[in-house]
Amino acid sequence: MQRTLTRQTWLKIHLYLALIAGFFFALMGLTGSVSVYREELDELLNPQLVIELPQGKYQSLDRIMASVRQAHPDRHGAWTLEMPRSPYGMVTAWYDKPRETFFELHAPLMVSVNPYTAEVVSSRFWGQTVTTWLLDLHTQLRLDRFGWNAVGIMGLLLMVSIGTGLYLWWPDMRQLRQAFTIRHDAGMVRLAFDLHRFIGLFSAAALLALAFTGLLLSYPAVLESLAGASGMAHGETGRNIISTAVPNSHPTGLAAATFMAQGPFPHAELRRITTPVGDSGIYRVNLRQPGEINQRHPYTTVWVDRWSGQIKEVRNPADFSAGETLASWIWPLHTGEALNGTGRFLWFLAGQSLFVLYISGLLHWLYRRGKIRDRKVDFAALRPFFYRLAHNSHRIGLMLFRYLVLLAQKARPFVAIGVALLLQQFDRLRAAMANRQKRIGH
Repeated sequence: MQRTLTRQTWLKIHLYLALIAGFFFALMGLTGSVSVYREELDELLNPQLVIELPQGKYQSLDRIMASVRQAHPDRHGAWTLEMPRSPYGMVTAWYDKPRETFFELHAPLMVSVNPYTAEVVSSRFWGQTVTTWLLDLHTQLRLDRFGWNAVGIMGLLLMVSIGTGLYLWWPDMRQLRQAFTIRHDAGMVRLAFDLHRFIGLFSAAALLALAFTGLLLSYPAVLESLAGASGMAHGETGRNIISTAVPNSHPTGLAAATFMAQGPFPHAELRRITTPVGDSGIYRVNLRQPGEINQRHPYTTVWVDRWSGQIKEVRNPADFSAGETLASWIWPLHTGEALNGTGRFLWFLAGQSLFVLYISGLLHWLYRRGKIRDRKVDFAALRPFFYRLAHNSHRIGLMLFRYLVLLAQKARPFVAIGVALLLQQFDRLRAAMANRQKRIGH
């Protein structure tokens, strides 16, 4: 094995991965970094979605839902109302499978409603706006299920690329200082290569986290196997619960259902409520408790019967098993929500670094192939810019280090859990192989 996996072998693996999949790595990095600020960008491109002077109280959920149904009277089925996360935002009503985009993998109708006036401001389809188009490109390359699976494989290949890059960077102790040196006076190609190594080193931890969580989001069955829990994928709501009450002429409204749902969680914030469908349909209310790591898609869920107004079931993240708690971290860790605003910015920089790594690595390869010529770089005019860049890089580096320490402290309880789950899966696999051997022997 040592003879086979020489440094030249690892170098070829790293090179071929970059040449074959490097463009897609860069594409996913750019689209993912932009999607970190998807909501802010959408409001910037569509100023009508921002309430300039919020005044008064929100209209009732029943009034808001009546406006949505009035604007779309022919759309029957479940609607999900998503509450704004700031006083300046809109309520978004989601209709999961509109007939116009029924055969697409994920293309719901998004209806924006002013919560203060219950006025329908806009109706748009997912994938037909700039931000959702970019997010689809990031998650599935605009190729539906095939692209979804391909992006998961890209995440696995990216982890291999990062691992081989770290192996190739790892210096001899006598060359440790040289490994951190950026030679700005040795020509453009040498500078690009030094930047490639430097940026790759300091973005490796973030990129590994993004690639691993992206892989698990693309293949939720793998996540369920590792966590030992089902219904924990992004957007999942657990098992399907139906109403057993007798239909009557006084069904429970959205406002009343929300009031009932907040009974077990008086300090929780309403995030979403899904309307029932048919006589057996039931309200599904998603709340976010203080300190819950998921901000956009929290796991606190209460099911309220439409006919009786009673709570049918409650899902409380505080009662999650170790595996379920581990699974609940995947989405906020991938989006940067787990580290709040600063974490999102660091994840934005990490996504941009993939593009820089691809361009700098490609530049070095083209030079080695004789396709381009090296040239000197005049830094005299750029010196003030690089001073500011060095100062900001130092601050960002310290910030990144602090947040990695914070993340490590938060994740420390789950490391033992993850190891235990992996050992459990290994024991199951070993037991299955032993049983298979016994059957073959018989």
